Amino acid sequence: MHATLFSILGLALLGALHAQDSFPVQTDFQQDKLTGRWYSIGLASNSNWFKEKKHLMKMCTTVISVTADGNLEVTSTYPKGDQCEKRNSLYTKTEQPGRFSYTSPRWGSKHDIRVVETNYDEYALVATQISKSTGSSTMVLLYSRTKELSPERLERFTQFSREQGLMDEEILILPQTDKCMADAA
Repeated sequence: MHATLFSILGLALLGALHAQDSFPVQTDFQQDKLTGRWYSIGLASNSNWFKEKKHLMKMCTTVISVTADGNLEVTSTYPKGDQCEKRNSLYTKTEQPGRFSYTSPRWGSKHDIRVVETNYDEYALVATQISKSTGSSTMVLLYSRTKELSPERLERFTQFSREQGLMDEEILILPQTDKCMADAA
């Protein structure tokens, strides 16, 4: 009985580890080229908060800068009700260029963040494995330097999200808005 239970737990752990390693990282990642202003164009996630809030979500801006110690300061400005809200996050670099870690001070969740692919001047595809005490979830973000992206880039985002096991109802191209776009610094 115990051997069967340990076998099942072992397989579940292997599956979880495999899922975390399934995100590729941009070859020859150049962190300095990722800095600057981005628009969040697409968001996909199998988390409960996303399912509850996705009908309220709109495009937002994200500004990425490098700290003195080589980590990323990520500031997102997004519309929330009739206000603009800012969220600052510090993504800690890892030994693998293009891969970062972040722990949410609010929720205690641990984030394994990977820049999957980017050409730096048009788009960036970022995947995150989120772990917390209640379980894990996957999130995929599509950033753009402009408020619009080609249908090919949007399709690549959708395709990649599906490859991560996300369902069509968990994939969202964020509605455009002008709200809070000028407030981003």
